[in-house]
Amino acid sequence: MRATARPFRAAILTVITLLTYAVTPTRAAAATYVITWKTCPENAAVQCGTMRVPADWADPSGPMAMLTIARRPAADPARRLGALLVNPGGPGGSAVDFTLGATQFFGEEVRARFDIVGMDPRGVGRSTPVLCSRDLVDAQPDPLIDSPRAYDATIAYNRKLAADCAARTGPVFPHVDTASVVRDLDAVRAALGEPKISFYGASYGTLMGQQYAELYPSRLRALVLDSVMDHSAGLTRFLTEETDAAEDAFHQFTAWCARDTQCVLRGQDLAQVWAGAVARARAGTLQNPYDPPQPLTLAELIGAAFAAFYEPQWYSFAYYLRDALAAKPAARKAPAPPVDLIDHSFPAVICEDWRLPVSGFPELRRHLQTLAKRSPHMLVSPLALSAMTGCLGWPSAPDNPQRPVTPPPGTAPILLVNSRHDPATAYTWAQRVTARLGPKARLLTYDGWGHVIYNRSPCVAGAVDKYLTALTLPAAGTTCPSVAPQPFGVG
Repeated sequence: MRATARPFRAAILTVITLLTYAVTPTRAAAATYVITWKTCPENAAVQCGTMRVPADWADPSGPMAMLTIARRPAADPARRLGALLVNPGGPGGSAVDFTLGATQFFGEEVRARFDIVGMDPRGVGRSTPVLCSRDLVDAQPDPLIDSPRAYDATIAYNRKLAADCAARTGPVFPHVDTASVVRDLDAVRAALGEPKISFYGASYGTLMGQQYAELYPSRLRALVLDSVMDHSAGLTRFLTEETDAAEDAFHQFTAWCARDTQCVLRGQDLAQVWAGAVARARAGTLQNPYDPPQPLTLAELIGAAFAAFYEPQWYSFAYYLRDALAAKPAARKAPAPPVDLIDHSFPAVICEDWRLPVSGFPELRRHLQTLAKRSPHMLVSPLALSAMTGCLGWPSAPDNPQRPVTPPPGTAPILLVNSRHDPATAYTWAQRVTARLGPKARLLTYDGWGHVIYNRSPCVAGAVDKYLTALTLPAAGTTCPSVAPQPFGVG
């Protein structure tokens, strides 16, 4: 997740039924999709390509969307095992950028044996992105809706946003669901000339991997799902399990602060400190310490905590909390130069992939009250809250609503990886999906913290690399020990 001046948005942007189409892509049809390659301007060692695909896969002769793909060739061509397609999640993360930076993420053996290939999903980054008015995106209402009037205003805003984004984006806008992305992914596979691919998906990218395995099991050599989405959860379970994970992450932060001398709040009653920050955020008197005098709303405060728990960035968040409580009024900064348009795929994708129905403000209030009782510190998962409130009044029903993903028999063995204290993809999700995928699926548990963990633990990375290169799964019940998070600039 990228840190921004708007911590709540930073949290939700990091960070999740397969459609059955009447026309199944044949080899002849897939062969018509061709990638035009050139050297990436950002990195001469990586090739960048473009390919046109139908904006609506149900209408292959209709308008087209442009996909952008990056390929980092295997460092040891003599031992090449094929193509490893990758996705970093989001929704909204750029797989092209992920591939450009692959040397900072994947191990040397994986980079030697595979072409690493990243396709920006349709609607994202360089692939016909969802474009919206920057002013309208910045006018997003507070997601902690506290009145019928605010509820109605959110519905009106969401409809206005959807209309604005649709007008600026074009025919691909109503077709940015993950099932459509999976069709794109297989078109890329065919254009690469690969009979089978391996796939590494992180966070929301695990939904892409699961749905690819269900639709194209014979075209999958290996599948790694890192920090696992459960696309079977209805609204209540989605809210509850996400919020439980966020609250657990908060308790991990307070436990660390009590034992680590590097916590700037060590020795204080952290529950009381947090309660004071929450009270001031509710009252509108808490300031963003790094962007004064910008106030921190309650949603942004819990969003800042949630974002910090991804790494986790416990050290820096302790300073952030201390400084927010100590911030004094300051001169208002000059506004930044306006930017007319901004990539904003998150609500478009979420509202195509999830059905999260709320009948009205009374039901929404009941959900929030119930969650606050079971999660007295975080109150609600910012990610789940953003998904629920961001889809209120959305003008179209989801094309790819949730249901259990069940790859057929014969699917390649699958490796799932999840931290026990993941704030965004609950550990129980990984357990449930592993059970659903059957005996060929194996869950590797990281006994630590954070979200997306391949490159956080040598134990995890070693197990994933061994699986990708030799197709050897770890033994059932294998766990990897935690690695203590380090402050930025240390370790």
